[in-house]
Amino acid sequence: MEERLDKAERMIKMPGFRQNKGLGNEVGYYVFDYPAEQELIVRERIEYMKAKNVRSADGFELVVFDLYDIVIDMLEQEGFIEQCFQFETKKGMDYIVKAVANLLQIDNDAGMIVQYIQEHTPEEAVIFLTGIGKCYPLLRSHKVLNNLHQVIDRVPVVMFYPGKYDGQELTLFSKIKDDNYYRAFRLVD
Repeated sequence: MEERLDKAERMIKMPGFRQNKGLGNEVGYYVFDYPAEQELIVRERIEYMKAKNVRSADGFELVVFDLYDIVIDMLEQEGFIEQCFQFETKKGMDYIVKAVANLLQIDNDAGMIVQYIQEHTPEEAVIFLTGIGKCYPLLRSHKVLNNLHQVIDRVPVVMFYPGKYDGQELTLFSKIKDDNYYRAFRLVD
């Protein structure tokens, strides 16, 4: 894992990576997949990379978006957290997933999460998306990537994914099959 993280760190610093063009001139969307058991190692490395990133020296700002924190903050701002607890008890988790999706417009490329990321991404940046595992089942990774892909094409996006990605299928925790996603490249093998 350390070798893969070292390679990822070197890759994002390469000027060609930040030109935001992947293979076949596609917009630069990447997945760094890893075994869920190594979540804490990955989190620590991301914090380390963020802490040592200096925009003036590196030529970019590393922006880390923890999707779980974003969702919780939005639910709190909307006064929806207590209702979620009540709904879970009375109506079950499936109801909460639908209610949160509707509130945050998760299926929409103009949804609240996408808007938040757009508004908080400076020019000359690299976006790291984290917190995917913590968001399950409220947020599905393929929906996030699809929606972002529609509106963010000026900077590279790297999703840190606790599971497997083979270039076509996302499998959360290496057990839960998400929908297929073809537009992202594996950041490192």
